[in-house]
Amino acid sequence: MRKDALLDEISRRLEQKTHGESLFTIPRFLAQDAPMDAITTFSSDKESLYEVLKAISVGRYQLPEFQRGWVWDDAHIVSLLASVSLSYPIGAVMMLENGNPAVRFKPRLVEGVELNCDREPERFILDGQQRLTSLYQSLFRRKPVKTRDGKNHFIYRWYYVDMAKALDPSLDREEAIRSLPEDRRIRSSRGEILEDYSTPAAEFAHGLFPLSCVFDCAEWRCSFNAHWGHAPDKTKLFDQFERNVIKRFEQYQLPVIKLLKETPKVAVCQVFEKVNTGGVSLKVFELVTASFAADGFNLREDWEGRHDPYGRKVVGGRKDKIHEQKVLQAVGADELLQVISLLTTFDRKQRDPNAPVSCKRSDILELSLNDFKKWADKAVAGFLSAGKILYQQKLFASRDLPYTTQLVPLAAILAVLGDKALNDSIRGKLIRWYWCGVFGELYGGAIESRFARDLVEVLKWIREGGPEPSTVAECNFAPNRLRSLRTRNSAAYKGLHALLMRDGCLDFRTGEPIEMQSYFDEAIDIHHIFPRDWCQKNGIDLVERDSIINKTPLSSRTNRIIGGNAPSVYLRKLRDDHGISEDRQRQILESHAIEPSAILADDFRAFYDARREALLTRIERATGKAIPRDLAVTSDEQEEISDEPEEVAQP
Repeated sequence: MRKDALLDEISRRLEQKTHGESLFTIPRFLAQDAPMDAITTFSSDKESLYEVLKAISVGRYQLPEFQRGWVWDDAHIVSLLASVSLSYPIGAVMMLENGNPAVRFKPRLVEGVELNCDREPERFILDGQQRLTSLYQSLFRRKPVKTRDGKNHFIYRWYYVDMAKALDPSLDREEAIRSLPEDRRIRSSRGEILEDYSTPAAEFAHGLFPLSCVFDCAEWRCSFNAHWGHAPDKTKLFDQFERNVIKRFEQYQLPVIKLLKETPKVAVCQVFEKVNTGGVSLKVFELVTASFAADGFNLREDWEGRHDPYGRKVVGGRKDKIHEQKVLQAVGADELLQVISLLTTFDRKQRDPNAPVSCKRSDILELSLNDFKKWADKAVAGFLSAGKILYQQKLFASRDLPYTTQLVPLAAILAVLGDKALNDSIRGKLIRWYWCGVFGELYGGAIESRFARDLVEVLKWIREGGPEPSTVAECNFAPNRLRSLRTRNSAAYKGLHALLMRDGCLDFRTGEPIEMQSYFDEAIDIHHIFPRDWCQKNGIDLVERDSIINKTPLSSRTNRIIGGNAPSVYLRKLRDDHGISEDRQRQILESHAIEPSAILADDFRAFYDARREALLTRIERATGKAIPRDLAVTSDEQEEISDEPEEVAQP
């Protein structure tokens, strides 16, 4: 069989959902371009469930420290046990051989395992933690299982099999699996005991076999037979149960994919990205956390802060410092690592001009703990400086950020510049670069290469008077793009919202400029100027109605006053009720790039054309780039018309 065909076949067999945990495609890079007999980075075999659980119990198989905790609920465990009792497949698990010097993870025992001393594991469990932990605790540990009920409350459970029901072919196997409370007593809502299985005699009397004895049932069987005086029918019942259920557990073979210790680090990390643990895909931060843990450094604690045993934060982390600024609350640990990678590789380039600047996944995974410690504080300072610049641009909340991604190069640039960024001319260039990225819509998709390019080019532009950075040079805004900006899905849509506030738009009702306090207190958001209802009644095109051209930043209270009225009506009401003169109202409207005479006359066409031109002029001023008025909108700039109401800004 050809190599590609073999890999496709392996992938086909493994790509399935099993009990909520994912199985994934074997990455083609594991084989690379080697001949078939050179594929040695992984093996696939079957191993006895008993031997796997035994290895877990003595610490031979452990988890990487970064793996999230065990999260399965009672219903999942019952379903899993039912599947094993029928010899149904529960999916493959994946493990990594320990001993690769390039892949060093701090080990953690599977939850519930108790050892008297530390033990270096033979393997790390990469995928299958939830299934293996559930099986270990319910079948091997002989203690009640700490899990959760349907309301996500912690509960303790023992798991039994009703022998008679398990042998009844008309019943679903899950009906035979019994989940009993820690004291093995079933109670009513008033606490009255309805069923009591708390003694061995009660187990025998009701034919409930404890699954914690499934791998060593001899003693229970002897006691069961003695309880019934070795009655033939009871002996026959247990014999049938042993053949049809217990033997299935004892003989169960678990598919195991084993990554060999020779597997390259990049391959291990790419496999991790395919793994789904508790429904959350592992990210590069988790992998760097595991790598640093081997050197005794807790990266998660450094980022999230330290908590006491009751979950209360004792010491804040870098996340808390960054997130103090609301506009930075979308910044995550991965973004911090990207900035550190940029700073590390940029510093290397100063010594070796041929060294690349990069923050791709592979570069981040190569970061040493010394790299992190050297640049982490400066990276945080870069983010905080970025937050201040965004604040000056009237970007107050993360939901209004055109691109969270653009914060990465901005923070890196500011980290390198330090106090020099306070220079007015330097700050002016940075702001121009920022708006070119926004209105050029250049920071969507996979843009790690742009991060690196901008760091180098913007600094050269600022420090040496070099050519304009690519992001500035490539910024092009078609005038008809305004027509297609109708939702927050567009960076330019959110950019215009901020630009209008930055340029001093005043609230229709109060005449006050929008600052951070009023932004949150007054719930400032993007609202229609000619209301939807009025537009619908007057036959206004839906696209033009919902375009950013017909929207502007307003407080929620002002928007309620506007309602569905004609502009001439609500503007007169605002003048009368709030003591606004006609001249002052004209000033307020002009601060929003609105032509007063057109809106006061309810002339939508005149208003629309004049505001379109005024907004284009604002964009030109922000980017320093002329916008040819004869450019048409392109097909990839079209958006769906949204009939949903605008969101309300939240503090």
